[in-house]
Amino acid sequence: MSDTGTLVYVVDDDASAREGVAGLLRSAGLTAKTFASGEEFLAAPPPKKPSCLVLDVNLPGVSGLEVQRELAKAAVHLPIIFLTGHGDIPTTVRAVKAGAVNFLTKPFDDEELLNAIQQSTAAHEEASLDIGGETPCEYNFADIIGKSNALRKVLEQVAIVAPTDSTVLLLGETGTGKELVARALHSLSPRKDRNLVRLNCAAIPSGLVESELFGHEKGAFTGALIQKRGRFELADKGTLFLDEIGDIGLDLQPKLLRALQEQEFERLGSTRTIRVDVRLIAATHRDLGAMIAEGKFREDLFYRLNVFPIEVPPLRERREDIPLLVHHFVARFARMMERPIGTIPARAMDALANAPWPGNIRELENFIERCVILTRGDQLFVPVDELAGPVAVRPMPASTFHETERRAIIDALRACSGRLAGPGGAADRLGLKRTTLQRKMSRLSISRSDYRREPAGVGF
Repeated sequence: MSDTGTLVYVVDDDASAREGVAGLLRSAGLTAKTFASGEEFLAAPPPKKPSCLVLDVNLPGVSGLEVQRELAKAAVHLPIIFLTGHGDIPTTVRAVKAGAVNFLTKPFDDEELLNAIQQSTAAHEEASLDIGGETPCEYNFADIIGKSNALRKVLEQVAIVAPTDSTVLLLGETGTGKELVARALHSLSPRKDRNLVRLNCAAIPSGLVESELFGHEKGAFTGALIQKRGRFELADKGTLFLDEIGDIGLDLQPKLLRALQEQEFERLGSTRTIRVDVRLIAATHRDLGAMIAEGKFREDLFYRLNVFPIEVPPLRERREDIPLLVHHFVARFARMMERPIGTIPARAMDALANAPWPGNIRELENFIERCVILTRGDQLFVPVDELAGPVAVRPMPASTFHETERRAIIDALRACSGRLAGPGGAADRLGLKRTTLQRKMSRLSISRSDYRREPAGVGF
């Protein structure tokens, strides 16, 4: 057996299924080693890296979940893809608790399994980078990294609600990773082979949100030169993720409520009713209860969204995950910038783990990117002095790349009264595609309140 390339262990008591998976892997250029039982696998020599384990949950004797527990006891960190013919919720919950990187229900698509193996081995190699002697991540579930109890509770809730069609409301501060949780919900749902359509409600000018959601007919308004399908229509049979839903205006909320309750709507400029089958995931960092009390959010819409709320914890409540996240970001940026970073000073890691991080994971990610840029040797350079003191009230240096980029986008939006597309729009001024600008606005947390101008006074 070659020690190079990816080695995939396949454990399944069904001989035809076992050999079928092994044949698929070999045809894809991977090395496969098969076992008929959990006992046989555990008796073999420890797995070599890079490797992955495709494991049947319902094995006779030692079950797949018991195999995972034995590997954890032996400190063998191996990405596991669980297979089962019984995709019930309790099994899914136990598999996620056990540390499943992915979970596939038989029969599965060949490409689906190969993609899962590729993603899990790549993530495992990245998480296992030997910097600072830290143990690899316990969880790497749909790119969600960590092993804290706070994160475990979130993943348990994800596993419970994902197989249903129920609406999920993700609550939490900006930068906590709510979009990653939304992706995990979709990837574990029966709709995973359909579209996951996203819309950041705060990144779209208020006058365009309705068109983005429901589409419009040609000529429906000035500038509507062609017919456009909205996000609800694009997400038919799939999942719609509405980020920053607290920024949707009161005038549009009744139409959104109707679309969610009745699964039907009309495009702007049309009287034809379009019916869809859409599972909604919404997210916000706002206090919707307070907005209801202030008359800024409809109570009936809140109840429709709040079917299954999940609170995504801030980074300060899961500090034990910070070293794992640091390793993940260092590995990613070092690879992107071709920097041979091998270690992180203990003093630097201690400072990173104890910093306030009011911007949560997004702030940590951006800070680590800058550290990698500043590093010239094989030891990560961390400007520890910048982490001292009350970071929550200390403005970020205006010279940082992300702050400069953020200010440039806000200035462009203000100059064109918040218009994103078209001649003279913000995207045109910045030399960007509209979709690229929207992604940047989402990543930099730019909302309408950042670029809306107050009405100027009129002089006589």
